[in-house]
Amino acid sequence: MKRRDFLKNIGMAAIGVPFLLNDLQVQAMNSFLSIGQKAEDRILILIRLNGGNDGLNTIIPIDQMANLAIQRSNILIPESSLLKVNDTIGLHPTMTGMQSMFNDGKLGFIQNVGYPEQNRSHFRSMDIWSSGLIDEPAITGWLGRKFQIDHPNFPDEYPNDNAPHPFAISMGNSVSSTCQGTETNFGHTVKDPTQEYNLGQGDFIHDGFCHSEHLEYINTLISQTNKYGLELNKAASAGNSLSKLYDENNDLAVHLRNVAKLISGGLKTSIYVLNINGFDTHSSQVIKENTVAGEHADLLKILSDGIHAFQDDLRLLGLEDRVLGMTFSEFGRQIASNASYGTDHGDAAPLFLFGNCLANNIIGDNPTIPDVVVKQEALPISVDFRDVYASVLNEWFGVPKNEIIPLFEHDIQFLQLLTCSAITSSIDKAQNNEINVQLYPNPSSSQTTIQFTSENEWVKIIIIDIEGNEVLVPLDKFLNDGSHKIKVDITSLRTGQYLVQIIKASKTQKTKLIKI
Repeated sequence: MKRRDFLKNIGMAAIGVPFLLNDLQVQAMNSFLSIGQKAEDRILILIRLNGGNDGLNTIIPIDQMANLAIQRSNILIPESSLLKVNDTIGLHPTMTGMQSMFNDGKLGFIQNVGYPEQNRSHFRSMDIWSSGLIDEPAITGWLGRKFQIDHPNFPDEYPNDNAPHPFAISMGNSVSSTCQGTETNFGHTVKDPTQEYNLGQGDFIHDGFCHSEHLEYINTLISQTNKYGLELNKAASAGNSLSKLYDENNDLAVHLRNVAKLISGGLKTSIYVLNINGFDTHSSQVIKENTVAGEHADLLKILSDGIHAFQDDLRLLGLEDRVLGMTFSEFGRQIASNASYGTDHGDAAPLFLFGNCLANNIIGDNPTIPDVVVKQEALPISVDFRDVYASVLNEWFGVPKNEIIPLFEHDIQFLQLLTCSAITSSIDKAQNNEINVQLYPNPSSSQTTIQFTSENEWVKIIIIDIEGNEVLVPLDKFLNDGSHKIKVDITSLRTGQYLVQIIKASKTQKTKLIKI
């Protein structure tokens, strides 16, 4: 039985392993990028709005108010109450913190983000956002695939001197599938970073019986969790928080304050994921007598106040230039409201970015609201969410484009999101001197395609295992000038990491292949 199947059978896959450590719903991932120190110091905050956020009640297109009044008259916020960021756009009245950040150039948003043929199921759509794959249900997350490529032996032999801190910290009851690898989740669950960790670990002897490997694996996770727990304790004790804006009754704000403490305390993590539940506002989205108030207003205030306090804390701690933030939700809501003073599942929605390095405050045009909509009509997408993910990896972390493209099955269109991306230019300049190579799908269990360019020359492709043995030669022939795709059957290979080497007179390119 495979480890993944084993974990499902004992009920642990649902909560993610390693084990539950404490209570805050936050996920942090150790630096997984094979790049320079400057990029490794950078941090990405992901805030997941669970339930499907109503973008038309969050970022309101003032130039569409007439038709909004037709389509959602029972929930529409009066224009006079909106927090205007320019002549055509207003924020929800409770988002004063975010308005302040926008005015300071530390908040931006991308209009109409989603994916083609939007699935309106909560579970399926969040799987798509977490995996970055649409064509079929995926077992890996978009960041989990990157982790798997760079750390194929995880969790064995971790932590170690090169990776002393957790790859992912989920301060809640479950880890995000965003960091799901091929065998295990790279995330860890944590409730309180100051809590002492001493999970029971007995002496284990591998007796050769069928379940010994699984028991040994669990023992490895227990040992790993205890070691990571000590590092969390150190960072939480050494860390600090200086902002006076945090509200103790705002769970997101409290979670973000703990993140600030872990970052300032020296925890070597790159990505934090936090969650806010409750955005499935089919009813009572607003109060009948007062559309400015209601469940959605409360959620947006939690979001706005929490992010504003966190950004203020980063400024006081001198960490602003290291941190970029982004929100996402599985879908938006429909254009027309329903009779229950709410909205039903839709398609595209805006996505917030926050930090000190934004290239533009607003990306994309306001959505167009028709005076007549068909039943269940929603906003069409203008920007594919995978393009946003890919652009952040490229601009913020400096991951070369040819390493990003195989993570998705989508023809990536890179966006200009940031100004603090000098590390990218030198990396991409070096990549332009290499063969244009793509490997997809990767990881793969049976077949992968190698796409590359060549001149009129002899090309040899070899696949090498981790011991340096040549295990496959998919190609060894003369090729004409142009782009080529070579399908390779890898069913005979053992599970693990391999090196794909393309050799030709003009240039040699190496890339990683993961067999699952």
